[in-house]
Amino acid sequence: MTKRLKHRFVIALLVLVVSFSSMVMVTFAWYLHQAAARTSDIHMAVGTGSSLQISNAYDDGYGTATVMDEFKGRLNPVSTNRITGGFQKVYGYTDGAENQPALVASIFGASDTTDYYKTTLYLRISGEEQSVYISDIGYEDDDKLNPISTAIRMGFVVHEAGRDQDVRAEYIFAINTADNPKAEYNTATGEEGYVLDCTKTDGTTVPMNNLYTSDNYCTYDTATGAVTLKDKSLAMFSLKGDGSSYGTPVQVDVYIWLEGCDKDCRDNLCNTMLDKIAISFASKAD
Repeated sequence: MTKRLKHRFVIALLVLVVSFSSMVMVTFAWYLHQAAARTSDIHMAVGTGSSLQISNAYDDGYGTATVMDEFKGRLNPVSTNRITGGFQKVYGYTDGAENQPALVASIFGASDTTDYYKTTLYLRISGEEQSVYISDIGYEDDDKLNPISTAIRMGFVVHEAGRDQDVRAEYIFAINTADNPKAEYNTATGEEGYVLDCTKTDGTTVPMNNLYTSDNYCTYDTATGAVTLKDKSLAMFSLKGDGSSYGTPVQVDVYIWLEGCDKDCRDNLCNTMLDKIAISFASKAD
């Protein structure tokens, strides 16, 4: 058992403390959320006895913890069905049709990189090949009656092993599947579960078929270090050591944004804050 546990790891408590203060500029759709520039240190820790190392630089700084980039932008509502296809945000509105809000988003354009959070981390491992899963994405809303977490998305873009390699895969998670009490779909086309098509600029929406949730986590036992897979546990990527030494690192870009097409992205969230997000990864030998 001890030997098997040495080949399992958990990244416990990747904490992103994002403190948002806002000026209320409310519309009936795609509320404009002004976020103050605040320092947000991200700490990633690896459990003791782990074969995993992590860094925010490819060629140095590996260890059991790292400090990630600060978020200094404005977290404004954006939308996409594919991260690598880019994000769009609303620039104009039109009168809503029957059974729609009074105003609905209708004119869209490219977003700025300061509209969402992005950082990059690198992971490497020693020993046998293992698949990497998310075991938890914890979060904390400052207003439980108006939870901004219901409209938050977290994305992971995984590259091939090595420096500046091609994208291998990407995954988008909804961190809270509960509903905002004032939820109401807010674009001129589409319906609940639709997001902007990244290949179009005319507001075309498509169903978000690959939206992952806690159903896709694995289960990690903090007491024993055991990793258990659920029916829908998602293996995001794999890591492999080089004999007794660490193998080639894998780059993972992490994104956090407000999904503007989410029905939960409503004006009652304008004065709310997301205090922190805690992400845990775990691995299991194939």
